[in-house]
Amino acid sequence: MPFTFQTVMPILLLIGSNVFMTVAWYGHLKFPHMAMWVAVMVSWGIALVEYWLAVPANRIGYGAYTAAELKTIQEVISLTVFAGFAVFVLGEKLTWNHAVGFGLIFAGAFFIFRGPLK
Repeated sequence: MPFTFQTVMPILLLIGSNVFMTVAWYGHLKFPHMAMWVAVMVSWGIALVEYWLAVPANRIGYGAYTAAELKTIQEVISLTVFAGFAVFVLGEKLTWNHAVGFGLIFAGAFFIFRGPLK
């Protein structure tokens, strides 16, 4: 697949979207004493930016990619961003169980993009 606006821009927008999504969904864990309603409202505000990136990503990319391919790209990016966030922001350690689980998801992505089995 050639590199064009319609093939590259959705990936870049989905990367940005997933950074905001991860911060919105998990960033509040760094502030356990924050009131729940504050965490929800701050997360909602951050997630709004995520939607402003995700929706155009899918609208631009649909046609160059199928809906299943766009969702697969989003999930792989989401796991990659989340793994980095968990390690570098939350200070968690990833184990072999995580690596195997993520590997299976990446294997699923391979089959989505490979096309029909012959």
